[in-house]
Order: sequence, then structure tokens, then C-alpha cells
Amino acid sequence: MRIITGFHAIEEELRSLAKTKALEGVSILHSKPGPRVKKMIEEAKLLGIPATAVSDGELDKRVASLPQTARDHRGILLVKEGESQPAKASLDESIADLARKERALVLVLDSITDPHNVGAIIRSADQFSADLVIIPENRGATDFEVISRTSAGASSWVNVALTNNLVRAVERLKDAGFWVYGADAGGESAPGAELSDKAVLVMGSEGSGIARLLREKCDRILSIPTTGRLDSLNVSVAAGILLYEYRRQRPLSRG
Repeated sequence: MRIITGFHAIEEELRSLAKTKALEGVSILHSKPGPRVKKMIEEAKLLGIPATAVSDGELDKRVASLPQTARDHRGILLVKEGESQPAKASLDESIADLARKERALVLVLDSITDPHNVGAIIRSADQFSADLVIIPENRGATDFEVISRTSAGASSWVNVALTNNLVRAVERLKDAGFWVYGADAGGESAPGAELSDKAVLVMGSEGSGIARLLREKCDRILSIPTTGRLDSLNVSVAAGILLYEYRRQRPLSRG
């Protein structure tokens, strides 16, 4: 069973469910609702999702096993029976699909273990229309209750794939026509670099950066010019800036 908390996360999950129609086993639990909760209940009922009134104590019990950040239910939960974590994109299918595109943007997150950072990156990935985010199964944050909440529901829309081998995933993306850009201090200035139509942005952990074998697969290393006294940006902020730079150079067509 998967439990989603947070107004933004539930609202975006409802919008996603309205599109996918994957409604089996989905329900809403709520205590005395305020205006925003009432609106979510109305949207759920329009989709045929049952909404049941329970006590705050019952909601507290339901979230007791969640990470601390996800326990603040604010009077409403979205429950998905039979699903322990969000459905992930198939890496094989995603790369095959992206291989057919002339322009695509992929994020690879190497050893980023803070789910708040991963959630913030996924939110930026949604805003700048990244096609895929790849996360390692064993050396990265996979606490999707926190990721969903921190992403303000963007994880309901962004394609996220898990892999047990980031190096191999990047090799396959290169075979599919992508250029790979690693983010690290000391690289060439990102605003001065012409990014390819099909680009992979590799973000490493704030502590150790990009792993050696993965860094060796990067075609170029990019850095973000800064003037502050600290030696680096938060990884989620850096990812947002690089996503913006790609989209500045390669804007989406309108209409």
C-alpha cells in the first residue's frame, strides 16, 4: 500500500489519475475538511474514487510508518492499495523511445541520497520538460513518499527510471545519440557551452561529486559561474540552473 500526503502531491496525483484512469485500489481518507480538502474530495468523487471521513487519530495511525516529513497529513490522504511505490518508467522502453527523437533531455542523479534534493530536482525537471530522470537503485534516494511531497506532486508527471548500473545506462544513452555533460566545479562555463539537441546532465552528490567511472563517460564537464564565498551550490539548485540553460538554448516549440 502506498500513502500520499501533502496538498500539492495529492492534487497532482489526482490530475495524473484523471489522465491515466488507473483508479483501481485508489481511495481518499479525510478528517473534517477545509476548502482545499473539499475541492480534492470533489475531484476524487468525479473520478469515481471513494472518499471516506475518518478521525484525525485514524489518519495519524495510517502515516505512522512514513518518514517524518511525510507524516503531516493536514487532514487528507490518498491511498493506493497494492502499490508500495510510484510506478517507474521502464529504462529500456524510455531509451528506445528517446532514441527516435531528434531532441531530448535526460537527468542522471548519481549518489544523491537526500530525498528532499531529489524531489526538488524532479520539480525542476517538470518545469523545464526533462524527458527522463534516472536514479540508481542502491546509491540514491528512493524514499518516494518524501520525494513526491518535496516535488510538490511533480513526480506524478516526470518519467523516473531506476537502474542498478548508471554507467551502463549512460553508455546506452550515448549509443542512442546523446551527448553527456557532467556537472562539476572546474569545468567549462555552462552558459558558454553549446549543448547538443540530445543531452544528458549528470549530477553528482554534494560530498563526492560524480563517481569516477561515470565521470569518464562524460563528453564534457560543465560548471556554473558563481561569485559567492561557499565552494558550491546545492545540487538541486545547480540542476535547476543547468536545466534552464538547456531549455534557454533549446526552447520548446509553441503551438
